[in-house]
Formats: sequence, structure tokens, C-alpha cells
Amino acid sequence: MSPPPEEEVTRPDDVARSPVTLPRTVWVLGFGSLLMDTSSELVHGLLPIYMAGVLGASMATIGVVEGVAEATAAITKVFSGALSDLVGRRKPLVVLGYGLSALSKPAFPLASSIATVFAARFVDRVGKGIRGAPRDALVADVVEPARRGAAYGLRQALDSVGAVIGPTLAVVGMLLLAGDLETVLWGAVVPAALAVTLLALAVREPETSPMAATAVRGGGWRAALGWRLRDVAHLPRRYWSVVALGGLFTLARFSEAFLVLRAQDLGLSMTWVPGVLIVTNVVYALVAYPAGRAADRWPARRLLVVGLVVLVAADLVLAGSTSPGLAACGAALWGLHMAVTQGLMAKLVADTAPPALRATAFGIFHLIGGLALLLASVIAGALWSLFGAPATFLAGAVFAGAAAGGLLVPRPGRNGRRREEAS
Repeated sequence: MSPPPEEEVTRPDDVARSPVTLPRTVWVLGFGSLLMDTSSELVHGLLPIYMAGVLGASMATIGVVEGVAEATAAITKVFSGALSDLVGRRKPLVVLGYGLSALSKPAFPLASSIATVFAARFVDRVGKGIRGAPRDALVADVVEPARRGAAYGLRQALDSVGAVIGPTLAVVGMLLLAGDLETVLWGAVVPAALAVTLLALAVREPETSPMAATAVRGGGWRAALGWRLRDVAHLPRRYWSVVALGGLFTLARFSEAFLVLRAQDLGLSMTWVPGVLIVTNVVYALVAYPAGRAADRWPARRLLVVGLVVLVAADLVLAGSTSPGLAACGAALWGLHMAVTQGLMAKLVADTAPPALRATAFGIFHLIGGLALLLASVIAGALWSLFGAPATFLAGAVFAGAAAGGLLVPRPGRNGRRREEAS
């Protein structure tokens, strides 16, 4: 089960160009992600501790809340992706999705029960789901195939800068406000509002999408819908291989909330716990763009195996940690894994999906990943409750090791011989 073969991996001269030459829309989407992730990660850096320490939630409950929230986002992406392809527009859904996430932010500091937190996380993740597939498809719409890895890497890098700023603001806020969680959480409202404003005013998309042209030629939206549904069932085999790999990767990587909880479990104070996410995302931000450029040059399988080996190392370090410092090393490896694999998987989806079904393809990909994240987070929370924190991370290492082993097994070539593929 594998993404595209080696002979289809491009090595163009122009991938070495500066990221400044990437289209303006990629930069706007990147800075929108930066602002929204600043908001979201400020919340996420404190929310697990708020749920456990203030609201009294168990680890299993936190696992369910996190898993259901992410699965909700994934399921929503299928519908928003299909709608984006059907109407031939990306921007309205992108802005709507960011808007819903922004509207959810005031609910967190106002929450007085797990039910309220769950509802706010639900709305926030619905917003993420609505914007995700159209945004990823829009990147592919405006960037030539030879530079998609760099484009997705840049967007991920800017997103991760926000994921550094958010927890940093959480730590500074906790220090300045003497641990007043509710007041610090209000700080997430401003960057979220700025993200929506930026995207509404500055995003530009192509005037005519492949799906819109198909609808016009094919006799209306009903005909276009029928065409699209028929073709979803016949998406290329290589695309479904990418989807399967994405789901397997996610099973090996549960919610990052457990990194925060692990640091607290090892004695890190509530004020400094968001620092774990800072470490993770500093590494992610530094490596994402170079990793995206590498995805334009090198075989996909090689990079995927490297990413999984790094995840195994991260899980083993986190399982065996005896101090917050060791947990921070594990968090850094976690960020390295994300940087190597996330932009690459987005590139593989874009490369293997037909342009007219691009957003739908991203939606399906994220659906499978979200369901896998739900299962992984529920399992992680249950293992933590029953056997302790090390069992959670050891299970993650086993899943990641199994995935890496599967990628290392060569497949038969068309002439019957065993061969290595680029995936």
C-alpha cells in the first residue's frame, strides 16, 4: 500500500527558489493559519490542565473530548470539500470556517463544566473542518505541481509559528496574572478575529475552478453532482493508498493534549506546561519548509519512514521520561515527525487527486485521519487511566513501528521482481 512510484517524483530546478516567489494566496493562507493557531494553541496549551485540574475530568474523559473534537473536524471536511468542488469556490468556506472557530473562543474562559468545553471544542472543530479541505485545495489550485511540497511546507511552517506564539502567550499570561486561567484564555479572542479579517480581505482564488467549468459544460449542478459522486468511487488507486497511509500514521499519533498532560505528570507546574507545545512547534516551524522542499525532490517512502522512526523515538523518550526536561526532548522529536510528514501527505493527496475532485479528496483524507485520531485518543486515554502514562506512549511507538515496517517491505514490480518504490 503506497503513494506514487519513484518515476513520478519530480526533481525540478525551480524548487530551490526562495519561498518569497510562492503565490500571494499561499502567504495569506499561511498568515491566517498563524493567527488562528496562535489563538487555538493558547487555548490548547491550558485546556487539558483546565479540564483535569479545575473541572475534575479524568484522563479517559479528556481522551474522548479530544478525539471526538478532532473526528468532528474530519467529518466536516468531507462535506465542505465536496461542496467546494461542487460550487467551484474555496474562499467563502475558508472564511466561514475560520469565523466559526473565532466565535468559539470566548466560550472557553466562560466554561464551568466539561459539557461547555465539549460544546466549544465541537464548534471550534466544525470551523476547522469547514475550512480545511477548501484551503488545502486552494493551495494546490494556485501552485504548480513542482512546488507543491514547498507551498504546503511554508503554510505548515507559518501555522507552526502561531503554535509557538500561542503557548508562549499562555505562559506569559499565567506568570503576569498569577495563574488566572480564565483571564488568560480571553487572550485567544483577538488573534482569531484578526485571522478572519485578514482572510476575508486578502485571499484571492482562481476565477474558475475545474468543477465549475465541468458544471457549465455538463448541463448544470445536478449533472455535476452526479458526475462527482460517480468519480469519487473511482479515485485513483494511488490516492486511496495515500488515504490508508494517512489513517495508519494518525493511529500512531494521538492528540497533543497528552504531551501537555505528560509534562504535568512529571512535575512541571501549570504555569510552564504550555512550554511543551512551544518546544514541539519551534521544531515544527523550523523544519516544515525545508521538509516541504525535500518532498519535491526525494522519494516519498524515504521521508515517510524517516518521519515514523522519529515518532517511535519520540514515544519511547516520552514513555521513559523521568523529568520535564526529558519530556521536552520527546516533544521536540514529536515536532520533527510532524514537520517531515504533514506537508508531504498533503502534497501526495494533491498529486494523486483529479483537479475537479481535489477538495473532496482532501475531505475524505481528513475524514479517515480524524476517525483514526478519535480511536487513537480514546485508546491513549484508556491506557493512561488503566496502566499509567508510559503505556500510552509505548502503544504509540508500537503503532508507528508497525507502520514503518510496512513501508520498508518492498512490493513486486510489474515484471514480477521485487522493487523499491518512492512512496
